[in-house]
Formats: sequence, structure tokens, C-alpha cells
Amino acid sequence: MEKTLEIKGMTCNHCKQSVTNALQELNGVNHVEVDLNQGKAYVKYEEGKVTEAQMKDAVEDQGYDVN
Repeated sequence: MEKTLEIKGMTCNHCKQSVTNALQELNGVNHVEVDLNQGKAYVKYEEGKVTEAQMKDAVEDQGYDVN
């Protein structure tokens, strides 16, 4: 499965890395690509192992807003 998350509040490469790391730590996430300029994270994951809510919570825990 693939999901695109819209993320507000990322301003630098450190932000990008924080979001990437938070998502990659989730069990079931296979690949993460964060586009800082567009404010989006593209996530490939295994359905049934991780939910969209868990992905959103992981990013929000880093201090960013997710739509």
C-alpha cells in the first residue's frame, strides 16, 4: 500500500530527517520519501501491520501537523 501524508511545519533538512526516522521506525513501513518543498511524505507500507493513524501520530509526535 502507498499513502501520501501532507505535513505542515517542516522547514529544513533536520525536519525532513525527523519525519523520515519517525515513520521508518514503525513496524510495517517499508519505504519513506519526504519532499521538503512540497511538504509531503510518501510512505509504502504493509496493510494490516501499520495504520494511517499510527503514521499520523508518529509525525505529530515530532511536532508537525498532518492533514
